[in-house]
Amino acid sequence: MINPQLNAQGELIHLLTTEGLSRKILTQILDRAADFVKDGELVNQKFTDLAGTSVFNLFFENSTRTRTTFEIAAKRLSADVSSLNIQASSTAKGETLLDTIHNLEAMGANLFVVRHSESGAAHLIARHVKPGVSVVNAGDGRHAHPTQAMLDMFTIRHYKQDFTKLRVAIVGDILHSRVARSQIHALSTLGCPEIRVIAPKTLLPTAVEQLGVHVYHDMAEGLKDVDVVAMLRLQNERMSGAYLPSTQEFFKYYGLTEEKLALAKPDAIVMHPGPMNRGVEIDSVVADGKQAVILPQVTFGIAVRMAVLSIVTANQRSAKQ
Repeated sequence: MINPQLNAQGELIHLLTTEGLSRKILTQILDRAADFVKDGELVNQKFTDLAGTSVFNLFFENSTRTRTTFEIAAKRLSADVSSLNIQASSTAKGETLLDTIHNLEAMGANLFVVRHSESGAAHLIARHVKPGVSVVNAGDGRHAHPTQAMLDMFTIRHYKQDFTKLRVAIVGDILHSRVARSQIHALSTLGCPEIRVIAPKTLLPTAVEQLGVHVYHDMAEGLKDVDVVAMLRLQNERMSGAYLPSTQEFFKYYGLTEEKLALAKPDAIVMHPGPMNRGVEIDSVVADGKQAVILPQVTFGIAVRMAVLSIVTANQRSAKQ
């Protein structure tokens, strides 16, 4: 089956999901991102990878961190960046998604960064853009958030180096989380031998074990001897019905506290995709503690998004030559 993210040469021209991408491509993204980081900080210079490229950020769903880091990433690569105000755009007046895309292509768009509440929106756009135009998925429904997963992979590699020796626990609202799905696919491809998911039964997808993960409902068991603790945000905006008795109950059993973290390895790192709900998914003492790498994740997110934009643009340009 042809992967719609790749060209005929097997090169990345869209990033829609981590699922189905090879270890070679995921490692290419991580290695390119490393070019933009020195001593844990962004390299303080502007690059020209996207000079002459028009990038349109289309966020049909609210976001601050992801939208801002994509804007910074594109500008650091010398792109011309436009962020569409969706609330005031023609889509709010009834224009279809694809009509919006085609109109922006007529304005010279070369690359779309898309966040949408509907799963599959980025794939739909990628199927209908002109040859030479790239699409990067910045989160679609419950489906995928590949750049978040890749910045998480970069963070893990930065602190732990070798994926093949790690136990990773993903904790919280697995059911509604596009981040968790993308993390699981990326970790599996990069050779992580043990991926655990820890959540109440009501916040786990049906047959989640088929993704190759070990399922735990108890934090004490699930966190024992892990190297990485990846907390998830409680996806209240995607919930319907009674998934939880209360956020207080959730914190009691699944919130990350110092006591629970002590069950992991002493040098375990703690990640969170943000925004954090302190006192719900994570205690402030842990979030601000020495094992947390939550702020470095944000820094690395810019580098990873620079890498993705650089790679897909370079591959599209080489195809034209």
